[in-house]
Amino acid sequence: MTELSVAGSPPYSGLSVLSRAEWPEAGDDPVKGPPKLAGFVVSSFAPLAAEAAERCLRRAHGEPPAEPGRERRTAVLVVSKAGDTATDRTMAKAVDAGRSVQPLLFFQSVPNAVIGYVAKRWGLVGPVVCLSPEGDPEQEALATADLLLLDDAADDALIVLLELATEDGAHDTATALLVGPGTASEVEA
Repeated sequence: MTELSVAGSPPYSGLSVLSRAEWPEAGDDPVKGPPKLAGFVVSSFAPLAAEAAERCLRRAHGEPPAEPGRERRTAVLVVSKAGDTATDRTMAKAVDAGRSVQPLLFFQSVPNAVIGYVAKRWGLVGPVVCLSPEGDPEQEALATADLLLLDDAADDALIVLLELATEDGAHDTATALLVGPGTASEVEA
C-alpha cells in the first residue's frame, strides 16, 4: 500500500493507493491495443478503460466479483482531458452525412456504459463520476475521490485516467488506481 497526498489547495484527508495498473504494461502491444470489448467497436476508449480497471481490481481483489455475496461501495471515476475523440469524430461524420447515429455513440454513453460494465462485473456500487479537467487530471481525480470518501458516498474509489493517442507514433494510455482512506498528513509538492 502506498501512501499519498494531493498537492495544492486545501490539504486532503489522505488517500492510500491500494492497487495500480496501466495500459500499456510490459508485454502489451500498444499498436494492437487492449483486448476488444463486445459492443464497443468504434473506439479503443471503452476497451482501454475496461482493461486498466480490470487489471487494477484483479490486483486488489483477485477474481470478480470484488467480494462475493456482498456488493462493494466503490466510487468509479473516469478522467480524460480529451474524452473519446474517436467516437466524437465518427458521430460528426455521420451527422455531416445526414445519417442517424446510434445512442450508444452519444458522447455521454461510452464512459457510462463501460463503467457500468466494470461495476456490474465486479459487484461495485457507488457513485460514477466522469471528469474532463482543465488542470492536472490525476490531481482532479484524487481530490474528487477524497471528497466522495469524506462525504461517506463510498469506501474506496477506482480512478481510471485515460487518453487516446492524438498524433502519429503515439499510443493510447491508461492508468487505474484503487484508492482508499489513508494516513497521509503532509501535502507533497
